[in-house]
Amino acid sequence: MPAIIKDDAWIDDPWILLRDEICSDLLETHAGQDIIVPLEEWLQQQAPLKRHDGRIGVWLASHEVPGQLDGDIPTLPLIAVDFPAFKDGRGFTNARELRERFDFQGELRAIGDVLRDQLFYMKRCGINAFDLRDDQDPDLCLAALHDFKESYQARIDQPLPLFRRRA
Repeated sequence: MPAIIKDDAWIDDPWILLRDEICSDLLETHAGQDIIVPLEEWLQQQAPLKRHDGRIGVWLASHEVPGQLDGDIPTLPLIAVDFPAFKDGRGFTNARELRERFDFQGELRAIGDVLRDQLFYMKRCGINAFDLRDDQDPDLCLAALHDFKESYQARIDQPLPLFRRRA
């Protein structure tokens, strides 16, 4: 079972990320397992997916927005946000929107091109689980979540900016 960083610790990952299309055969293959499906498949195949006997999470591609999930957000135990390339920052916006606008309380996971240099900032946007790229050192990545002691700006895990905390 692969490991991920979740809530500042290494854990075994019980979820299976399905990157490509879903079909009934895959649902049978993963019977009883927790799966993360693409948003497009979730929107098109909700009836069979809701009959799946494991937990279902949804992942958003960088061009998709949380509003497409509409009323499903509170029912999902996990939403993953894809970071397809280092230079594509739309996942940061999606993560923050899920936490602030939609009040998502479940696991918010970064997938794709997840690198050590971005982890601290991903965490500030509300991401609490990280599926690292294979070439990343797990111990360095775990330490990266605490690269800075304070941040001036407001963030999901500290809504007051530094100047308000000092007053």
